[in-house]
Amino acid sequence: MVYHEKQEGALCAQHAVNSLLQGPYYTAVELADIARQLDDAERIALSEAGIDSKDYLQAIADGSRNYDDSGFFSVSTIVQALSVFGLTMRPIR
Repeated sequence: MVYHEKQEGALCAQHAVNSLLQGPYYTAVELADIARQLDDAERIALSEAGIDSKDYLQAIADGSRNYDDSGFFSVSTIVQALSVFGLTMRPIR
């Protein structure tokens, strides 16, 4: 039997990941947690140039680049979620 999730809102990434993994492995909350961890790591990396650097201040002002309340999750979030299962993503080109 093939696992399939009915589309809810704009949670395309969540449904695609769970369909690939063939089970309900990730909720939107769990993917958001992964995205927040990525945001934290990105802020730490940017802060190395100084917390008053243009890039750091812009990242703080922009908020998350890895998720939003609409159900968007970045490719980086998906890559991290799949890496837990030993899976990697490659660009098509």
